Amino acid sequence: MIRMQAADVRAIVVETLAEQQRIGPDDIDEVVLKAVATTLTSFGMDEDDRKELRADFQHLRRWRRGVEQVQSYMFRAVITVMVTGFVVAAWLGIKATLGK
Repeated sequence: MIRMQAADVRAIVVETLAEQQRIGPDDIDEVVLKAVATTLTSFGMDEDDRKELRADFQHLRRWRRGVEQVQSYMFRAVITVMVTGFVVAAWLGIKATLGK
């Protein structure tokens, strides 16, 4: 096992900090843009078709909201049917009890 001396650790830290100083915001922006372009390309999306991509995302958002709205209506409908069934069963029970 290799043991590092304090001077070695200091030298590595100084070198790392110097490297970070050499990397500027423009370099970071370039790396980020390249990473995003590569990611979009790997998903089969051309970076030049930004309008198409935006329209696709807007369509997906509308679709998601529509599905959420339908789920909300379905939940309300199921609750309504259950409550109506309970009330009808109670009414038939009362009617049968009073009729005998």
